[in-house]
Amino acid sequence: MQTKKYDVAAYIWPAYTGDEPRTRIFWPEGIGEWQSVKNAVKKAPGHSWPRRPLWGYANEADPYVMEMEIAAAADHGVNVFIYDWYWFDHRPFLEQCLDNGYLRAKNNGRVKFYLMWANHDATSAWDIRTSHDNTRIWGGAVTREEFETIALRMIDKYFKLPNYYTIDGKPVLMIYDTLNLIRGLGGVERTRAALDWFREQTVKAGLKGLHLQMTMWSENALNLSGVDGKKDVSAYGLIAKLGYDSLTHYQFVHFVDIDRGYLDILPDVRAEWKRIGEKSPVPYYPHVSVGWDNNPRFTEYRPGIVRDNTPENFEKGLRMVKDYADGHPAQPPLVTLNSWNEWTETSYLEPDDRNGYGYLEAVKRVFLDGK
Repeated sequence: MQTKKYDVAAYIWPAYTGDEPRTRIFWPEGIGEWQSVKNAVKKAPGHSWPRRPLWGYANEADPYVMEMEIAAAADHGVNVFIYDWYWFDHRPFLEQCLDNGYLRAKNNGRVKFYLMWANHDATSAWDIRTSHDNTRIWGGAVTREEFETIALRMIDKYFKLPNYYTIDGKPVLMIYDTLNLIRGLGGVERTRAALDWFREQTVKAGLKGLHLQMTMWSENALNLSGVDGKKDVSAYGLIAKLGYDSLTHYQFVHFVDIDRGYLDILPDVRAEWKRIGEKSPVPYYPHVSVGWDNNPRFTEYRPGIVRDNTPENFEKGLRMVKDYADGHPAQPPLVTLNSWNEWTETSYLEPDDRNGYGYLEAVKRVFLDGK
């Protein structure tokens, strides 16, 4: 049996519910983005859609549904959920999956959670009728005043909960779009001041502080032009300027060429981990994605598809990430997975009619059974 304990964290896209009224802008059938999954079709020879969830088009804002999902996650070695968390049009968006589903589930102590503030813009890409336009619906950047409202809400509503995930006793908050944060707050120095204020508020609330985690994209894909009058800045320079505590990735598509076989992708992923591990001033928690294919969101065929991402090949990625974590003993030994349920990006652990429980069983073999 495996003696070392890993924290295996899977992202949750909280759109598989119709309980948020504003989701009907994008998915008028009233079942959230299950609408796009249910209606997805094969678009090219060899295309791996349609797919069907073995658990059905279940409302993931239902605590009884989430009790089942939490049990499945914990039984297979996933012990942390990272909830994509949104704030659009001066109010939260898609909180029901977390608030009404996970937090009301009687067994939620088996899987901890933390927030990834998905502060990117919301576009028409979620609506298959207009996804080709990619028109902005809501902006993700916020002012300092709104930032403070958001921070205090997170502290009061989530950070104090006993099942909120911490590192060194500090609640973890991942920020998805650092440049959008900077744009809204008015520059790097003002963003650092806002983040320092956020840390102070967590201490005032009786917590040990705040662990800020940066969503890493490619190493140098950061441009502050128009914000601070500068040109490009490396991710590592921004980490120091803003005081991030750790890094991870959200998706392979953000930093490698994904239009090829899964086993061809893995060496490039390992090389990226190595570069980050050598250069980053803070711990990097390695990431594995199940795959990528966002065709369910579009009417026309979209190139850029991970091929051969079978459970067997995914397991090779998991063993690679475990080896990396063993060789870079950051505490805790955390790895992130994309994802629990990103069906419309074809990167999910939930069981389907093609692979059954294959992806979850792979996680269990590697991280729970130690086989």
